[in-house]
Amino acid sequence: MSTKRKRCAYDAGFKLKVVQFALDCGNNRKTASQFGIGEKLVRDWKKMTDELRAMPRTKKARRGDKPSFPNEEEDLNAWILGLRNDGYIVTRGAIRVKAKELITGTDENFKASAGWCNRFMRRNKLTLRQKTRIAQKLPADLDDKITSFQRYVIRLRKEKNYPLSQIGNMDETPMYFDLPGNRTVDSLGSRTVTVRTTGHEKTHFTAVLACMADGTKLPPMVIFKRKTMPKDRFPPGVIVHVHPKGWMDEAGVLLWLQKVWARRPGGGLQNQQSLLVWDMFRAHLADRVKQRTKNGYNTDVAVIPGGLTSILQPLDVCLNYPVKCKVREQWNTWMASGGPERTAGGNFKRPSLPLVTGWVKSA
Repeated sequence: MSTKRKRCAYDAGFKLKVVQFALDCGNNRKTASQFGIGEKLVRDWKKMTDELRAMPRTKKARRGDKPSFPNEEEDLNAWILGLRNDGYIVTRGAIRVKAKELITGTDENFKASAGWCNRFMRRNKLTLRQKTRIAQKLPADLDDKITSFQRYVIRLRKEKNYPLSQIGNMDETPMYFDLPGNRTVDSLGSRTVTVRTTGHEKTHFTAVLACMADGTKLPPMVIFKRKTMPKDRFPPGVIVHVHPKGWMDEAGVLLWLQKVWARRPGGGLQNQQSLLVWDMFRAHLADRVKQRTKNGYNTDVAVIPGGLTSILQPLDVCLNYPVKCKVREQWNTWMASGGPERTAGGNFKRPSLPLVTGWVKSA
């Protein structure tokens, strides 16, 4: 009774060695006996000598080079790219479900296995990525809105001839008392990666950032979630405000105009004509805010169309993320140096209001 030969995986270097031996001796059967393999393998490897020479010497399997269902895979790849162009998340599980839906009609035995998914992604140069930002849904008439906004700003600049030092951008961005990152250095092979916080990663406050077109940064404003002004001593150069929900509102915008915008270089007594760019947040569009910017501060306003802040808002595009990264670095240093105090119950206290205000200022 013949025994079934055990399947083995051979790397390209071994296959080329077999091919060379077969070419030298001119006998496939002798070569197969010499290396303990089947004669058919020798014939197959001789036919693919050029391909083997082009492969890394340590590579074994040649699976994934050519798809078994090229048309269906092309449709699947187009489906993935379409979802990503619209900003939707695509998981490996979703790819396998969609593949089974597309290919089952062609081959009922198709399994859409995890290994097939790996090879499909490699063939189409796809990989798992970590998100860099959460984007808004872009409007259908994207190009028209961008062009209209740019023309409006260009027309204002030609008519009013603002210097770069008098063109500003303001934006509100949420921040949190705990800012743990998604990655950390740890021992290779660790099954659990724990990141310690004070438990306030969902307790937010609002940072109001502003800059001018010549690169000048205006003092930040920080809005805490509370009803009364704290009695702490805050670092100079930061405007502190409170709101029951920790958000910006009409009163907060008016305070920012008074405390920050009016005191910018060229503001105040000089009251130079200026241009302020901000988004369509409801408080920015309030009647009192419009009157105060125009009549009180000699400022024209350019409102970014809804859904386009991720493209047209300078702070959102260039500065908000680096500021948050610097605040996170300071939070990491504070945590690692034993900064958090403990409550009577032994839990960590969140960073103090003056401390996070100082982080925002130094960022």
